[in-house]
Amino acid sequence: MRRKQVYYPLLILLCAVTQSSTEPSTNTCYNSLDMEELAAVAQRLAASGRGILAADESISTVGKRLASINVENSESNRAALRHMLFTSEGIERYISGVILYEEQLYQTGPDGQRLVQHLTNKGVLLGIKVDTGLVELPGSPGEQFTQGLDNLKARCLKYKEAGASFAKWRAVINIRPAAEGVSALPSEAAVAAAARGLAMYAAICQSAGLVPIVEPEVLSDGSHDISACESVTQRVLSAVFKELQDAGVLLEGILLKPNMVLPGSSNSSSQKATPEQVAAATLRVLRRTVPPAVPGIVFLSGGQSEQEATQHLALINQQPGLKPWVLTFSYGRALQASALKAWQGQQGSVAAGQAAFMERAAANGAAAQPTAPTAV
Repeated sequence: MRRKQVYYPLLILLCAVTQSSTEPSTNTCYNSLDMEELAAVAQRLAASGRGILAADESISTVGKRLASINVENSESNRAALRHMLFTSEGIERYISGVILYEEQLYQTGPDGQRLVQHLTNKGVLLGIKVDTGLVELPGSPGEQFTQGLDNLKARCLKYKEAGASFAKWRAVINIRPAAEGVSALPSEAAVAAAARGLAMYAAICQSAGLVPIVEPEVLSDGSHDISACESVTQRVLSAVFKELQDAGVLLEGILLKPNMVLPGSSNSSSQKATPEQVAAATLRVLRRTVPPAVPGIVFLSGGQSEQEATQHLALINQQPGLKPWVLTFSYGRALQASALKAWQGQQGSVAAGQAAFMERAAANGAAAQPTAPTAV
């Protein structure tokens, strides 16, 4: 009860400032037109055979990508990379939306146009990363929580005015087995902080007219096996959807961006999982935790190779049985790695970079079909 007594006044205050005095009081902040718009955008993003390009790398992160091809991390080079991706011929066939970092939403490309204009001209929806990063969770060494709720409503309204129709917020969860003198992770505090933060973000976004992508990422770092990841992912998603319901979030107007259920990246070879095991475990968790009202699940790649991310997505879609949501992708590195290598920061290699990008986009678009082929 203590949790609700603290949490609900914040939500009530949020709703109070978004409703006029003549509107009826409800459990959410939205009228029927708001709900229809949110649901329509979510359905456009979760289109079968199309997915989302996660191009929301921070300036420091994109700098590491550029450094890998010996290109300086300058504003002009960042713009050139994004221009190469966004102007790819036929991008709209496989990409329904692009998640942006704030710089990109207002950035001008080498041709003098706003970068995002190339996307909107093709009907690709614009999204925006709205969390402000991770900090250490007080009292729990080795765990983090996500910042960014301060002034979030004002920022969301500003981004919507600039053309955004959806947003993204990432929370992270670590897995660590218990050992002598060391407690197991995740802690209850970390799961609760992640779930509550995601729910508050989602409610604020929807009140500003943006569809929230809810991203609770169980990290693949560690030596845990696939069963540990399955257990923790189920625990986290259960907590997230409880908080979303408590916050009055419209489930038809969100997308879920979860990790696939994978063994830890430093897991011994004897405990590696087959692609079929990954697909089965991932779908099992989703069936146990995600309400069918959610229109789409857009997986993150989470350190997988391009081929692994595509193969796992295809196998998930091939699994028999009930799948009430569109199952597709929201990949960053798994869509861009080959394109970056082919481009090399050279104007003369733009076509090669775009061809590599479109090859990955097409492969993932095929993998996102309900009867996905096995080719990657």
